[in-house]
Amino acid sequence: MLSRLIGLLWIGRRWVRRVLPALLILPAAMCAQPSIVIGNATADLTGPWRFHTGDDSGWAQPDFDDSAWSTMDLTPPRGSRDPYIGNSGFVPGWTARGYAGYSGFAWYRLRVNLRDPVGSGLALKMPSDVDDAYQVYANGRFIGEFGRFSGERVTNYIAQPRAFTLPSDVGSGPLTIAVRMWMDAHTPVIESAAGGLHGPPVLGQTSAVMAMQRLDWDAVNRSASTGFPAAAILLLAMAVAFSLFALDRSEHAYLWLGADCIVILLMISIEEMVFYTTWIAAMPAVFLRDVILFPLQMALWIFFWACWFRLDGRARLRRAVWPVVAMVALGTALERAPLYGWLVPVHALVWLSPCVLALKLLLGALLLWITYRGIRKNRAEGLLALPAVALIAVAQYQYELQLFHAPIVFFVFGYTETVNQIATALSLGIVTVLLLRRFVHSQRVREQWRLEIEQARQVQQVLIPEEVPSVPGFALESEYRPSQQVGGDFFQIVPGADGSILAIIGDVSGKGLRAAMLVSLIMGAVRTLARFTRDPVEVLRGVNERLCGHLKNQFATCLALHIAVDGKTTIANSGHLPPLLNGRELDLAGSIPLGIVEGAPIEQCTLQLEPGDRLILLTDGIVEAQNKQRELFGFARLGELARRDCSSVEIAAAAQEFGQEDDITVLRIQRIGTGAQPAARALEKNEPLAGILE
Repeated sequence: MLSRLIGLLWIGRRWVRRVLPALLILPAAMCAQPSIVIGNATADLTGPWRFHTGDDSGWAQPDFDDSAWSTMDLTPPRGSRDPYIGNSGFVPGWTARGYAGYSGFAWYRLRVNLRDPVGSGLALKMPSDVDDAYQVYANGRFIGEFGRFSGERVTNYIAQPRAFTLPSDVGSGPLTIAVRMWMDAHTPVIESAAGGLHGPPVLGQTSAVMAMQRLDWDAVNRSASTGFPAAAILLLAMAVAFSLFALDRSEHAYLWLGADCIVILLMISIEEMVFYTTWIAAMPAVFLRDVILFPLQMALWIFFWACWFRLDGRARLRRAVWPVVAMVALGTALERAPLYGWLVPVHALVWLSPCVLALKLLLGALLLWITYRGIRKNRAEGLLALPAVALIAVAQYQYELQLFHAPIVFFVFGYTETVNQIATALSLGIVTVLLLRRFVHSQRVREQWRLEIEQARQVQQVLIPEEVPSVPGFALESEYRPSQQVGGDFFQIVPGADGSILAIIGDVSGKGLRAAMLVSLIMGAVRTLARFTRDPVEVLRGVNERLCGHLKNQFATCLALHIAVDGKTTIANSGHLPPLLNGRELDLAGSIPLGIVEGAPIEQCTLQLEPGDRLILLTDGIVEAQNKQRELFGFARLGELARRDCSSVEIAAAAQEFGQEDDITVLRIQRIGTGAQPAARALEKNEPLAGILE
């Protein structure tokens, strides 16, 4: 019994000697710094970190007492995932951990004991997701930053992977890491769990840390590089749009689409720059994208579809859309830095965000209304365009879809694809196919019109003589220069069996194919009437009867004259320019053009054309020719050419060189003989033409 008691006491003594010291040092061990064995590996600094809002440069020093600070554990929750880029290990920020509504400066501090570091040096990799800028200190020494800090002013960028080497003298022993954070006041508007570090920093050998940083960049590539294929699709669509517009400038829808592609390409370029560079800060990048380019993109889509469907009232639509776009831009600017939190109080979002959303939805309603009108106007083409319009609406309202818990981010083979990227690519593909389809159709129509115009030109060449007939006793010249492939001027010289001449010259309203068809009608009527009468008045009356009641917003001016063998000349005029006799304009009574009033009176006059006298008949394309200074050729220049006895070719060439605006036609009729020339003599003596006109 005694021996058993002695044995128990001996075992107890040994237990006390071993356990009691451990019990005595347990409280101290609980307060000691965590030890990290580095070796060739890395360690996640999950903490718990000490955290405090505010700013003080002394908080970077290793001897600062942070025991009164709160703690912030950076251990990622199990199954957590960044909702935007898909990275695992997303840690909610300080706004979701007791500091809601706070923005500005805050500090993280962590003390560790390093053991057995191996290699040439250590490095610290910061998490790839932070809000919004930071500076890192190791044992009170600055080792790096992301963002530009200038006193109280901070320029932040979209978060990128960063790693910083520690001072070379950092080895085994205590290490204090301090992180000075800064978050913009607008960031909580974008991310509800914003603020600070969204993952633990990683400490380890430099080579291992840099390898991990490369993995972080690989994650960025999988998230951001999907913008490059979208940019390629945009460049293709833009090239197609501008190429088609260069080939067909009458279709302005191509131009609107090209402009829209430029805006979307700028948005993608800004996004790629902020992911891969620090060329542009977060604030101007967000301002350019959200405040300027995004509302402009919505407006351009509306204008494109209105032009595509060829709707009426597009000018009124533009006047209505631009004010709404301006209000969307203003409202969005008030929701973004630097106005939000400075000029606009934080609580203003309660009413500001619904107003901006209502304005954006108004633009969407305009787009749907345009599509509805387009379907009503052309059902087949409207239904073909409907999928593209729907995809554009989805792309424009990507973030609004979250209100209905619709997914807006997809992970395809490890790459991040957003609804906006997918919908934009598909819609541009459909629109490009529609563009090519319309271009091919328009080219077919254009070719058909070209053939019809060519046929009309051939008909007009048959009706309008290329060579004037030869009439004994008269010298006849003509020059006809249309401003387009087919013209609206016409003339005809019909010699009589008795040696007389019936000459007709005129001009129809309008240009192109419609004018050419009217010319053909008039010339056919003139040839028919000339078989039965040589009276200029009767000829014009007959043409007027055929035109009245058959024209819509068209008319024709016409001058007809008959010159007998003895020189007696009868002139009838229906709204046309009077002829020039020996360089001076004849004073004819005014009259109504053909095709306006049925049975309209036609005035006539007679004169005696002596041997050597010359008449010049012309259309208004001569006097209405304009130079680059918008100066008219005018009657003065015409009279000067006529007094110089210029030929019809010289007169037409002078007007054309001056600046042809309309069809040009000149007829020159001169009576040949050796007798007296009273009219010519009167002109040489500057005497009036009294007695020539009866």
